[in-house]
Amino acid sequence: MLTQLTQTVHTLKEWAVAINALESGKTIMLLRKGGIKEKNRRFQVAHEQVLLYPTYEHQQPSLLKAEYANLVHPVPSGWHPQTVRIGSWAQITDILPLNDEAIIKALFPFHIWNENFISDRLNWKPQQPIFILLLRVYKLPQAQEIPYLPEYGGCKSWIDITAPINLEDSHPVLSDSDYRQIVDEVKAVS
Repeated sequence: MLTQLTQTVHTLKEWAVAINALESGKTIMLLRKGGIKEKNRRFQVAHEQVLLYPTYEHQQPSLLKAEYANLVHPVPSGWHPQTVRIGSWAQITDILPLNDEAIIKALFPFHIWNENFISDRLNWKPQQPIFILLLRVYKLPQAQEIPYLPEYGGCKSWIDITAPINLEDSHPVLSDSDYRQIVDEVKAVS
């Protein structure tokens, strides 16, 4: 068991719609292959306890299940907010590299993406696995607004923000038993 951090600068970037689903307990799962600017051009988990940083530019409604697609408001290329709302952090509890298309498709009920997303991920760098990340999400007692800085931009999964955010008094989105039940269901499929 890891010692829980009391503050961190380590941050995982993900589509805002996915972070909203994580924060509301609708999913515990992210599917990653990595950004274009990943170290060694491969996805790697840099830290197991991370702030969740919402991104907007590359969100594509056509890659989301219908109930999530209408939550995306398209923005022009290169757009970013003046400030970024950090409302949660996560403990990455499980990292499951998968190459088996049948297993990945069997995990469909557990995430927010549609078949087009799955096909795109499987076809991009097909020799590399899709990484299934299971996240135990905690809401911060009060969301923090941080200024956007140019070094936060780009197609990379991991950034360190300039000032640490306090994680104390955060509360889990799901109870221990609810979280464990979903993890067990995912592992039964994978």
